[in-house]
Formats: sequence, C-alpha cells, structure tokens
Amino acid sequence: MSVAGLPAPTVEAAIAEPDRRFYAFAIDRVIAWAIFAAAGFAAWLIFFRNDNPLPGVGLIVSVVLAVWLVGTVLTGSGGKTPGKMALGLRVVSDDSGAAGRPIGVGKAFVRQALLGLCTIPTLGIGTATFAWVAAMDDRGRRQGWHDRRAGSVVVDVRPPAVVEAEEEAPAPRRIVNLTTMRLKQAEATPEPAERPQTPAAPTQSAAQAEAQAAPTLVPAPIARQAPPAPVPPTPTPPAPPAPPAPPVASAAQAVAQPAPPPPPVPAPQPAATARWRVTFDTGQSFVVEGLAIVGRGPEPRPGEEVAHRVALSSSDMSLSKTHAQFQIAADGTLVVMDRGSTNGTTLIRQGAARALGARRPAALVDGDKVKFGDRTMDVVREA
Repeated sequence: MSVAGLPAPTVEAAIAEPDRRFYAFAIDRVIAWAIFAAAGFAAWLIFFRNDNPLPGVGLIVSVVLAVWLVGTVLTGSGGKTPGKMALGLRVVSDDSGAAGRPIGVGKAFVRQALLGLCTIPTLGIGTATFAWVAAMDDRGRRQGWHDRRAGSVVVDVRPPAVVEAEEEAPAPRRIVNLTTMRLKQAEATPEPAERPQTPAAPTQSAAQAEAQAAPTLVPAPIARQAPPAPVPPTPTPPAPPAPPAPPVASAAQAVAQPAPPPPPVPAPQPAATARWRVTFDTGQSFVVEGLAIVGRGPEPRPGEEVAHRVALSSSDMSLSKTHAQFQIAADGTLVVMDRGSTNGTTLIRQGAARALGARRPAALVDGDKVKFGDRTMDVVREA
C-alpha cells in the first residue's frame, strides 16, 4: 500500500533517527503555537478588549481543537504532519499484519491525545520523558509511550544514499622509448647476402697491352742488305675462361628466413587472498567470515544470517542494543554500516574522525579504527 505515491517503507530498515524526529516535532509545535497566538490576538482584539471574554475563550478553544483534529486526521490517514513532511518522516503501523501502513484515525486520536496531554501542561518535562523512553527502547524502534499505546512507529521515507567507493590513485603511465624500439627492430631484421662480384673478362692480352704501352723506336738509316728470312709469329695463348659465378640469394629469400621464436612469457600468478581481522578494545578478535552485528545485545532481523554476534559492554550506555554491522563485499572490501544507533558510529582514518550516517555503508581500509559508542574496533588486512 502506498501513500501519496510513495511505497510503504520497510519498518525494520527505516527507523527514524532521534534528531530528525525532534526537528519535525519542533516544526509542528511552532506552526501550532503560531496559530494559537493568532487566535489569541484575534480574541483579544474582538472580544476581550470589549469586555466580552466568553466568546474570546470559545474562539481560542475552538482553534486549539481544530488544530488538534487536523493533526489527528493527517497522522491517521497518511502518517504525515507538516514537520514530518519537511524532514522526510512518516508515522506508520507497527502491527505485524499491517506493518508499514497508516495507523488510522482511531489510533491517531489516542496518539495525539497522549502527546498533547503529556507535553502541554508539564512545561517540557513530558516531552523529555517521551524522548527518554524512546531512546531506551530495547527493540531499537524508538517508540515512546504514545507510539506504544497507538501501535505506531516513526520511519524515514527518504531514499537511501549510495556511497561510492573510494577511487584508487591511477598507476603511473609507462614511458616508451621510441628510439630504442627502432634500434631493436633494425637489429632483428637480417641483412640480405651481398652479391659476389664477377671478375670482368680481359679484353686484350698482356702482351698486346705491353706492346701498346712501350714507346715507338724509329730505326736509323743503314746500308741496304738482303732481307732476312721471315719468322712466323708466335700464337698468343687464349685467356682462361672465367669461373662461373656462384648463385646469388635474393633479398626476399634472405628476409624470408624464419626468426628465432621469442622466449615464453610466464603466466601471471593469482594474487594472494586477503583476510580482514578486527580487534575490539575489550580483547575480542576474529577474522571476518560473514555478516557481523555489534551492540550490547545484538539481535538479527528475521531471516538474517549472521556469522558473528559481538556483544560488548558499555559503561555509559552509549552503545545501542544492535548498534552496527560489518561484512565483506563481493569485491573483497570490508564495509561497515550503522544500523540506526542512538549515538552513531565514527570512522577514524589516519587520525581524522568522520561520523557515519545511519544505514549508509562505508568502505574500510587497513589501519582504520571504528568507534561504536564508547567501544573501539581496529581493522587489519592480512595477506
């Protein structure tokens, strides 16, 4: 069942925080008192000043009853008053058969009557008593006397905030030396075999070359004599044939030779599984293996599987009965979340403290400290 377009909230996971309930109550009281003051001024201006007090008293009482009746109808039909609408709260039923639904005008009548009778005549003592009873509720529902009699509970209907995981510092960029890559590539490429030069065949014999290089001698004139017998010319031996040139390997064949295979790359080793160990100032220490709940007497929700129930003593009662929870997320991160405790949960990281919002998970790192009321938990990541 939904009211004003909003789905019925889960009562167990949306109990309103005390400070937000106080602010909503203060807003409603300021609006009511402003209307009462306007009615009193109008009664004085119209009736009391003219010595006619009875109609003035009737006007004031009528306005008070009208304001109280409007608040009853708003609380019973939709669980919303101006203050609760401003703070994102709503009054719903706590009965098992109608949990999360409006309480109805009849129960709202009882709730508003008790709240009005115990707060207006006591000058704030009744309001403080109601707040104390709600804070000491053992069930963690923060129900005052008026809520217990009417079977109601105040819940937070705001959408839960999503906490983003902290970004890790980016790894340094790898520097690539382009000059070294070019040199290595050039060394790896085999050079083609050089073509052996074939010796050129001689164009003329050594005797002919020597004859051409020798100077020409002009004989002096001599006496005429009988010509000598002709001498046959000596044949010049032929030049030996040039040896056949060895076959020249082409550059394509030299390049096509297969290069030696690269050395095998070793397979990456899987990272060691990390374990999270928590140690409390009471001496309790264990390795987190599932959902853990912390408090003076922690109780799991219906159907909730709990691996660790950590019961801690609290000297100043600053630790709620079921104060907080922590567990390991799917990515291996340890996550802590306050379960709507009265005094809240504080994260201490490197000496800096930060309060955690209710029902808002926060990731922990190695060396963190977490304070639950007056108790402290140290977080260590073991490889």
